[in-house]
Amino acid sequence: MKKMRPLFHPSIEDVTVEGILHALSDPVRVAIFSQIVGGGCPQSCSGFLHITEKAIPKSTLSQHFKALREAGLIRGERIGVEMRNTSRCAEIEQRFPGLVKAIVQAHNVQLADAKRRKPRRRKARAT
Repeated sequence: MKKMRPLFHPSIEDVTVEGILHALSDPVRVAIFSQIVGGGCPQSCSGFLHITEKAIPKSTLSQHFKALREAGLIRGERIGVEMRNTSRCAEIEQRFPGLVKAIVQAHNVQLADAKRRKPRRRKARAT
């Protein structure tokens, strides 16, 4: 049987603002993180296969979770073949008060703006 490598989770003292901002600079990763934060309970990776308008391959999704984990934003735990992810918001809040809340709020504002601006398709007129 193949032994799984342990997942890397930085200590909270090693988490940096630059690392957090870099990890969340990708629209897919910020969407994943916002959903984990908003969920309030562990979420499996498979629940994020369709977080954007198009499907995300599992290998790409794994890389996104790795970036979030290595930035210190989430904690991943293997349970059988499934990976459960939880936010490290409480730890980050102690280290950088207000940072995560501000990022998630800004992301939600941006989503709301994008939904309002989304052009509506008009039906073609019969001539």
